[in-house]
Amino acid sequence: MPALQTLALHAPSVAAAVAYTGALTLDRTVAVVGTLTADELIQDNSNLAKLSRAAEIASLVDSDTRTHVVVSASELIGLIPVLRELAQNKRSVVVHVPISSADDITDVLAVRDSGCAVLRSATAQQAVDFSLVASLSAQKLGVPFIHCFANTSGAVDVQAYEPVADNADIVAFLKSEKDESEEGNVENVSAADAAYAVVAQAMTLFDTSYSPVTYVGAADAALVYATFGSELSAETLGAAGAVQISLYRPLSVQAVVAVLPQSATRLVALEQVVRQPTAWGPLLFDLATVLHSREWEAQEDRARPIILDAVSAASPTEFSAAQLAQVTKHAEELNSPAHFDPAAIAGITTSNTLAEDVAGLSVDEQKKRVESIPYGQLLRDLFKQRLHVANAAESRSIWGDAGQVGSTPEFGFGQLAAAERERTRLVQAVTDVLRDVSVPLSKALHTALNQWLGSKDDAAVASHALADEINALLDAETTSSLDAVRRLRGHFARQSSWLVGADEWAYDLGSSGVHHVISSGLNVNMLVLDTAQYPFAATDKNGTRKKDVGLYAMNYGTAYVASVAVYASYTQVLQALAEADAFPGPSVVVAYLPHAGGVFGGNYSPIEVLQQSKLAVDSGAWPLYRWDPTKADSARFQLDSERLRRSLEDFLQRENVLAAIGHSEPKLSGIRASVEGKIGERLARKARGDVDTLLGGLGGPPLLVLFASDNGNAEETARRVARQGRRRGLDVRCMSMDEFDVEELPFEKTVVVSVSTAGQGEIPSNGREFWKALQAASINLNATQFAVFGLGDSHYWPRAEDAIFYNKPARDIDRKLSELGGARLVDVGLGDDQDADGWETGFADFEQRLWAALNIDVVAGAGVEEEAPGRTDEENKVISNFLRGSISQAIADTSCGYVDEWDGKLLKFHGTYMQDDRDLRAERMSRGEEKAFSFMIRVRLPGGVATPAQWLAMDKLADEYGNQTMKITTRQTFQLHGVLKRDLRETMRGINRGLMDTIAACGDVNRNVVASANPLQAHLQPEVVQLATDISRHLLPSTSAYHEIWLDDKMVAGSAEQTSPVADYEPLYGPAYLPRKYKIAIAIPPENDVDVVAYDLGFIAILDAEQQNILGYNVMIGGGMGMTHNNRKTYPRLATCLGYVPKDKAIAVSEKVMLVQRDHGDRTNRKHARLKYTVDDYGMDWWRQQVEARLGFAFEAERPYKFTHNGDRYGWVKSTPGLNNFTMFVQNGRVANFPDGKPVKAALAELARVHTGNFRLTCNAHLIVADVKDEDVPKISALLARHGLDNLDYSALRLHSMACAALPTCGLAMAESERYLPSLIDLLDKIIDEAGLRQNAIVIRMTGCPNGCARPYNAEIAFVGKAPGAYNLYLGGSHSGERLNKIYRETVTEEQILEVLAPIIKQYAVERMEDEHFGDFVIRAGIIKETREGKDFHEV
Repeated sequence: MPALQTLALHAPSVAAAVAYTGALTLDRTVAVVGTLTADELIQDNSNLAKLSRAAEIASLVDSDTRTHVVVSASELIGLIPVLRELAQNKRSVVVHVPISSADDITDVLAVRDSGCAVLRSATAQQAVDFSLVASLSAQKLGVPFIHCFANTSGAVDVQAYEPVADNADIVAFLKSEKDESEEGNVENVSAADAAYAVVAQAMTLFDTSYSPVTYVGAADAALVYATFGSELSAETLGAAGAVQISLYRPLSVQAVVAVLPQSATRLVALEQVVRQPTAWGPLLFDLATVLHSREWEAQEDRARPIILDAVSAASPTEFSAAQLAQVTKHAEELNSPAHFDPAAIAGITTSNTLAEDVAGLSVDEQKKRVESIPYGQLLRDLFKQRLHVANAAESRSIWGDAGQVGSTPEFGFGQLAAAERERTRLVQAVTDVLRDVSVPLSKALHTALNQWLGSKDDAAVASHALADEINALLDAETTSSLDAVRRLRGHFARQSSWLVGADEWAYDLGSSGVHHVISSGLNVNMLVLDTAQYPFAATDKNGTRKKDVGLYAMNYGTAYVASVAVYASYTQVLQALAEADAFPGPSVVVAYLPHAGGVFGGNYSPIEVLQQSKLAVDSGAWPLYRWDPTKADSARFQLDSERLRRSLEDFLQRENVLAAIGHSEPKLSGIRASVEGKIGERLARKARGDVDTLLGGLGGPPLLVLFASDNGNAEETARRVARQGRRRGLDVRCMSMDEFDVEELPFEKTVVVSVSTAGQGEIPSNGREFWKALQAASINLNATQFAVFGLGDSHYWPRAEDAIFYNKPARDIDRKLSELGGARLVDVGLGDDQDADGWETGFADFEQRLWAALNIDVVAGAGVEEEAPGRTDEENKVISNFLRGSISQAIADTSCGYVDEWDGKLLKFHGTYMQDDRDLRAERMSRGEEKAFSFMIRVRLPGGVATPAQWLAMDKLADEYGNQTMKITTRQTFQLHGVLKRDLRETMRGINRGLMDTIAACGDVNRNVVASANPLQAHLQPEVVQLATDISRHLLPSTSAYHEIWLDDKMVAGSAEQTSPVADYEPLYGPAYLPRKYKIAIAIPPENDVDVVAYDLGFIAILDAEQQNILGYNVMIGGGMGMTHNNRKTYPRLATCLGYVPKDKAIAVSEKVMLVQRDHGDRTNRKHARLKYTVDDYGMDWWRQQVEARLGFAFEAERPYKFTHNGDRYGWVKSTPGLNNFTMFVQNGRVANFPDGKPVKAALAELARVHTGNFRLTCNAHLIVADVKDEDVPKISALLARHGLDNLDYSALRLHSMACAALPTCGLAMAESERYLPSLIDLLDKIIDEAGLRQNAIVIRMTGCPNGCARPYNAEIAFVGKAPGAYNLYLGGSHSGERLNKIYRETVTEEQILEVLAPIIKQYAVERMEDEHFGDFVIRAGIIKETREGKDFHEV
C-alpha cells in the first residue's frame, strides 16, 4: 500500500462505509438523500447533511462546495437536468449510488449521457477506494462523478483511511500539471483518454492492481465478454475472456482496443438491464463505437469481431462456470450481430418482464413491439400509471394510417381537451366546497382537498395515492354538497397526457390537427416519430414537402420543443420527455426512429436503426436539442448533439482567434490599425460562413430579411416574407436595417429589404445608419442576390414636382445594391397607400414574383392574410394566466432594459408602456448599444381627484425613478415617464403607498373613468366623481396578478399553475378581456370639458329645472378618435345616443354596454376592434335591443341638453360657500422645472405642502387647485404669483390648445407635438393679434400620429403628424366638441401652415357672425365641408 494511513472499519453497510469515507477521510460534506442513511457511524458528524428530496441536489449547481451525495438509483432519472448542469458548471460533486438489482443498474445507465463521469465498484473495498478515486478525479478534472457500488444487506469489514488532506501523495496528485484536454466535456474523445489517465493514476494511490479498464481470462480467447464493472474470474470464464469496464464514462476507446485480444472473433456485451426500451443494450452501443473507431481502424490486418448483445436481469457474477459455458456455446454459434437472453439460456430465473402487458398481443409480439417502438416503453417507464396516450399508441395508427380516425391528433386532442375541461370543473367544484363554510367536511378531507388544490399540477403531490386517499374520504361523507366533486373524482390524479404519431403528420400540419394542438395552449404533449431514412428526402413519394414540426412549434413561441433520438442519446430522451411532461402548456417531442418498409414488417432491423440514427445525428442532419420558452433567452435553446456542439465550439474558438487579429497590435494608429482590424473582422466573418455547412440539419438555405419602418407596415411585410421563408424550409433572420452590419452583406446569399417612406423621401429612423453605411461601403456583392419592396403614398406630396419622393428609399436602396454587384431577383416592388387595399396590392404582386424568382413553391394555405403562427393579441391575453405572462421574470432580468413584445402588451393592462428615447436611438444603435429603454406609467385616478399627499407622492417618484417630470394627461390622470425597468416595481409600490394604483389605466379593459371638473358646477362634482369611482371599481379586472407582481412578495390567488387554494376568475371580462380599450366619460352640460362624445361610452347629466340636481343621464355610445393615415376603413367617430336612464342605472348600463362589446367586438382585426366600429357594423337599433335585453328594462327617449364650451375655466372661481377653485394653465400638461427659469414642478410641490383641499386634473391637461378655503385664498394667491403660476395673460388660442407627448418617448409618433405646438402657437398668435382675435377662443390641437390621444378630430383646428416636420391640417370641428373636422391640406410644413391659415383667420375676423365660432365659420363660408358622421370623415 502507498503511504496512506489505514484503519480497519466495521460498517453496517457498504453505503455507510462510503459515506464515512467522504465525511472523515476527505473531510467533505456528505448529503444523504431520502430514506438512505449512513447508519450510526456518522449520525453525529458535522459533515453529514440530510436532504429530504433528491431535487435539493440542484442547490449544488451554483456552489463551489466539494460534496458527496448518497442517493438511491431510482432518483437518478429525475435528476438528469441537475446532473447536466453540474457537468456544464464543472462542479466537483460525487454522487454515490448503491445498487442492489438490475433495476438499479438500468437507472444508472439511463443517465450515462448526462455529462458526468460514471465509475463502478465491484467489491466493498473497491467501493471505499473508488469513492476516494472519484472525489480526487472530480477535483482534478472539473467533472462530476457518479459512483455506483453493490450495497449489502449486512455489515462489512473494509480498510478505510485516515484524513488525507495533508497526505503528500494526494497533494502531489492534485497539484500535478494537467493537460488542457483533461478539462471539459467528458464525451470528447481526446478528453476521454486524458481522463482515463487521471483516474488510473488516482487508482494507483490505493491499489496498484486497479485499472479503469481491465482484461481477465484466456490470452488467446476467441470469444470475449464486456461487462460494466462486474468482476468475472478466469475460472468462471474458462476459454473465454472478459473486458471489465469500471470507468464507463468517459469511455476510453484506446484503452478498450488495447486490452482486447487480437484473437477475439466475437465480442459479447454481457449486460444486466431491465425495462430495456431499445432492442440493444447501452453497452452494445459503446462497443459498436469502439469497433468502428479510428483507433480500431489504425490496427492493420485486424479483423473486426462479430458483436453480440446478451441482455438479462441477471448479474454477470451470478453465472457459474457451467452456466457461462452454456452462454458461450450459444454465442459461438451466432455468425451475425444478434441479441439474446443469457439468463434464459443458462436456466437462471429472473424478473425480466415487460413493464406492463399490451392488450391483445402475445409475449413475443409484445417484445417485438417494444423493440420497434422504444419510445412507448420509455413513456410507460417514466410516467407509469399516470400515462394517458389518447390515440391508440400501441397500434398501427401511430404510423399515421389515414384510414383510422384515431391516428389523428384531432381525435386524441378532443379526448384530452375534454379531460382538461373536466379537471377544470373539478377544480371549481373543490374550490366551491372549500369556500362554503356550511358544507360539513371532516378535518381529514378538508386537509386533503386543500393539499390537492394547492398542488394539483405537481405530479409528485397530485398522485394516484393522494387521489385514492381523497376518494376513500369522499366515500365516508354523506353530504350531497359533495356530489359535484364525486362525479369528477376520476380527475384527481394528474395524468401525463400524450398524443403519439408519425411523420405523416408533418406533411399537412393544418389538416393533421398539429396546428390546433400547438396553438391551443392546453397541457398536451405530442410525440411525433420521424421514420425517414438517412439521408433525408425533401418530399414524399407524391412530391409533398415535409414540414419541420419542431421548427413549426418553436415559431409559436409558447410550446416546449425537443428533438431526440433514443439510439443516439438515451439520457437526452429521458430528460426531454420529463421536461415536456412538466411544462405547463403544449409540448412537442420529435423523435427519430428510422425504418424501411414499416417497423411492423418482416424486414425491420434494429441494427439498421442504430446505424441510421448515429449517421443522422453525428452528421448534424438530425440535431438533438431542447427548447423551453419559459427560460431566459440565453438558456431557451439547448443543443444536445455532442459532436455537433463540439464542432460549433471549435468554430467559435477559431472565429475568436481570427477576430483578435484586428486587436493584436493595439498601438497601431490611423489607417493601418483600421485596415488590419477590418481584415481580422472579415476573416472572422468568413469563418462564420462555415456554420451553414455545420448546421445543415438545423435549417435550409439562408435568407436575410431587413426592414426600416416608422409605423410598423414595413416591418409587417418583412415578417410576412420571413414566415413564408420558414414555411419553405429556409433558415431566416429578420431584423431592422440598423441592427445589421453593412460589412456583413457579402456573406449573405439572399437578402430581402422592406422599407417605408418617411418625411420628404427619407429612410425611417431605424434604417438611417444602415443607409449611411451602405452609401459609403466599398464591398462586393457578386455572391448576393436581393429584392427590395417599398411602401409609400403616391399622393403624399401633392405637388407634381414632389413625385420623386414617392418610394424614394426603396428605389435608392435597390439602385445601390445593384451598383455594388448584387444580383436583382425582381424589380423593386412598390406599395401605394392610394390603391384600394393600400400597400397590400403591391406587396401581393411583389411576393408572388419573389418566390417565383427563388423557385420555391407557395405553401398551400399560407396566403398573405394568414396571421403569424406565433401569437395574436387575443391568444396572448388568453394564455397570459390572467395578465401574468412572464412579467415577473422579465422585470427581474437585469441583463437588459426591455421586455419582449408579448409581456410588453400585457404590461399595458398594468398601467405601463415600454418606450425608448428616440432622440438617442440612432446614436446608441451606431455604438452597438441597446435603445434607451424606459417605461411610462399611468395612474388610475377616477374623476381626476388627488390629495396634496398624493401629488407629493407622485412628485417624489418622478424625481427618484422618472425623468424628473410629470404629465397631466388628457385622460385626467398622472403619467410618469423615463422609469427604468429595474425601478418599475418600486415605483408601482410607491404609487400604491400613495393610495393609488395603475391597474387598467391602459390595456383592453375599461380605462380611467373621467368626469367634468368645471368649478362652476362644484356642487354637482362630488356626485359625478363618485359615479366615476364606482364605475371604475365595478369594471375593474378581478385578477390578482397586479398585486402579485407589483405589491406582494409571493404568488397569491391565481391560475392552475399556482399553489393557492383560490383560482383567478374574471366574471366580467373572461380570459380574453375586451377586443380593445373601453373609455368612459361623464359630462355636465353646458360644459363639455371632457369631450364626452369622443368616448366609447359617455354619460351626459340631465339636471332638474333649477340646475341643482342630477336626475339621470343620456347614454352615448360609439365615440373614438383613432385612425390610420390613408386607410379609409379607419376613422374617428363621435358617440350616438342610446337613450336616457335614471342615475341609479348608470353603473348597470356601463357594464351591459361593455359586455355587448366584449361578445360582439371584432377580435380578428385590431384596427376594427373599437366599439365605434361595432356600432356602425350593427346599427343603433340592434345595440339598443342588445343592451336593453341585458338590462331588463328599456331606455327612455333622449332628454334635451346643450353644450356651449369644452375648455377649462381659468382663474379663481367661487365654487360652493366658503370654498374656491383656481384653474391654472399647464401647457400641454407637462409639470417640470423648465430651463427657462420656471420651476413649475417645484412650485406645485410647495403648493401641495400647504394646500388643505384637493387637486383636480382636467381632461384638457390642466390643473385645478380645488376647495381652497376663503381664508386661505390670499396665501395661495401669493404663492402662485411668486412662482408665476397665476399668469393667465395668454391668447385664448393658447389656452384652448392641447398636444400629446409624442417625441421623444412615444414609439408611434411620426412628428413632434408637445415640444412643437407652443412655438407654432407663438407664430399663430401674431396672426391672431393682427386679426384682433386674441380673446376669441379657438380650439387647436396637435398629435404626433393619427391615433388621436389629444382628441384632434373634433377640434376647430388640428394638426396630425405624418412625418418629421409635416402634418395633415384639419378644420371644422365644433367649439363644443360635438362635430368632427375634416382634412383641409395634406402634409403641410410650418411655412405652409402659416401660409394657409393666415388668410382664413383674417377672413374669419372680418366675416364672422355674432358669437360664431371658428369651426362653424369655415363650414358656413364653404372653406371646408361639414363632417356629419365618422363614415364620411374622409369624404372631401
